Amino acid sequence: MIAAWCWDLVEPYLTRNLQNRGLGRPTRKQILEEFGRVWPEFTATIGVQEPFAGTIRFKWLVRLPAADMTAFLDDPAGWIGGRFGGGKFKMNLHHGMHFVNTKNFKPAGEPLWAAAPALDLDE
Repeated sequence: MIAAWCWDLVEPYLTRNLQNRGLGRPTRKQILEEFGRVWPEFTATIGVQEPFAGTIRFKWLVRLPAADMTAFLDDPAGWIGGRFGGGKFKMNLHHGMHFVNTKNFKPAGEPLWAAAPALDLDE
């Protein structure tokens, strides 16, 4: 199962995929089958807004493969807050190299992320 908030981000991507393959109006069953086909290749990358030179930039903290997303999807603010503390966070969903969607979270708490190493996105 996928959390309803995440399904709302993923479903338009699935529908577009099917439409691009010639299915003008995909059925619910076709969309669910497409989800089953592509979900294992999804990742969620989570970053936090970090002050930088009078502006902000994103410090990317973690990239989760689909197989490791369950706890995050069940309680994203709690998961982020428990690991990285408070701040303004962004989650980007990707299917392979394709950007799917994004969602922001703002858990309360001390910014534990400040001491966390940045994710090397070149790996």
